[in-house]
Parts: sequence; structure tokens; C-alpha cells
Amino acid sequence: ISGTVYAHYEEILNFFTNRSTNASAESFNAKIKAFRASLRGVTDIKFFLFRLAKIYG
Repeated sequence: ISGTVYAHYEEILNFFTNRSTNASAESFNAKIKAFRASLRGVTDIKFFLFRLAKIYG
């Protein structure tokens, strides 16, 4: 555990000094993951990005 704390101490301290987290980024990543699951088999990258921008943009 001490190795993990040592490796990430700047991010840990950032929360206490600025009260900022990466929760919004994690939430957006979860939305993209759910979106990808609903479009199984889509191989057109342009279409995928278009739909992603329309829904979450």
C-alpha cells in the first residue's frame, strides 16, 4: 500500500488542496463504454464519432 501512496501522492494531495477529482472524466468514459456496447459491430469510425458527438457533445 505504501508504494501505491508514494507513486500517487501528488494526485492524492491535489484532492485535498484543490478538492478536484477526475470523476467527470471517469463518468464520460463510462458513457462512452455504454455507448460502444449499444453499437456492437459498428466498424465505421466516422459514424461512431458522429453519433458520439451528437449524443454527448
